[in-house]
Amino acid sequence: MRGKSSGFTLIELLVVVTIIAILASIGMVVYGNVQKSARLAKRIGDLKGIETAIELYRSENEKYPISTSWRSECANGGGLAPDDVIPGLVPKYVRTFPSDPRMDKLNNTSCYMYISNGDGSGFKLINFQISEFTPADYLGQRGLVDPAKDGGSDPCRVDGGNPQSWGFYTYNACSL
Repeated sequence: MRGKSSGFTLIELLVVVTIIAILASIGMVVYGNVQKSARLAKRIGDLKGIETAIELYRSENEKYPISTSWRSECANGGGLAPDDVIPGLVPKYVRTFPSDPRMDKLNNTSCYMYISNGDGSGFKLINFQISEFTPADYLGQRGLVDPAKDGGSDPCRVDGGNPQSWGFYTYNACSL
């Protein structure tokens, strides 16, 4: 007859390790979602801050900063320095120009981009192809969806199911 030993059986140890692994995986998923939510809040805050600076520029200059082609830090927008993305905005109206936390300049994803009408009467500011977003993520903030890049037929109304950018714009620049 064996004597009673103190300690844990292999089954007990496996159960504890399995429970810890399950809790750790749940924690990682929650942590990832918290990080994504923080990046989402930064993007919205950046766009609103830039839009406010653009409106301040217009109130002093009676027109929006003029750029008849897309401008961005990313290659498809000229590969500009951050402070040169919107002409005349930095440093007077905004101290520094922000960048998306996941921006990929070479692959042209998660880029803040700017364009205006030729006379400065309207503008569009977008965050183009946010790399970690699905169409559902974009549509979760429907008021920010760029209607000209939503896969729909109307460039001034959100009517598509495949959005590629968020932004702020004046109505006369919605189709840019």
